Amino acid sequence: MREGVVRSLCAAVAAALIAMLAACTTAPTAPIGPRATTPRPAPAPQRDAPGQAVDEVPAPVPLTERPRPELLGGEVPREFQRGTASWYGPRFNGRRTASGERFDMREFTAAHRTLPFGTLVRVHSLVNGRDVDVRITDRGPYAGNRIIDLSRAAAEELGMLGMGFKEVVLLVPESTPEVDVAPPPARKPVRKTRRASPASGR
Repeated sequence: MREGVVRSLCAAVAAALIAMLAACTTAPTAPIGPRATTPRPAPAPQRDAPGQAVDEVPAPVPLTERPRPELLGGEVPREFQRGTASWYGPRFNGRRTASGERFDMREFTAAHRTLPFGTLVRVHSLVNGRDVDVRITDRGPYAGNRIIDLSRAAAEELGMLGMGFKEVVLLVPESTPEVDVAPPPARKPVRKTRRASPASGR
């Protein structure tokens, strides 16, 4: 009977030792709390077209190699005249204009009957909605109902090279002096007729 008790105690001690060894070899559990997150890299910018990001501002593309004159200088425009525009080019290139300047068909210039030389004018097409800014350097046109004669460069900007004529509106700066849209008609010289002297008879 004594031996049975000893065996029972030995078995209990052995079971306790096994339980302690098992507890020492168990991996520790992670503490309860907020988990650390690794920072994610910022997403690449979306692109609308190859080589261009949405946030990137494309550089302005020049319309022509030669700079166009600025219109109005911050002034409010007012409508001056409506009518037909025409253009002139190679035939007159290099000739003196009414203002004394040399005509250059590649510049943004125009001829008008009454606007002062140097006046900046915006020509707005009533056909396709295009605009072009020109400087008055010459007189004309005097044919038909045309109100302005544009240089070849200005006519090309308005898309009227193939048409030759186009209905337009002329806008000028508010400070432009009031002038007639057309010069007064020239007076024809009056010829004086001689009266025949009565013949003297005897």
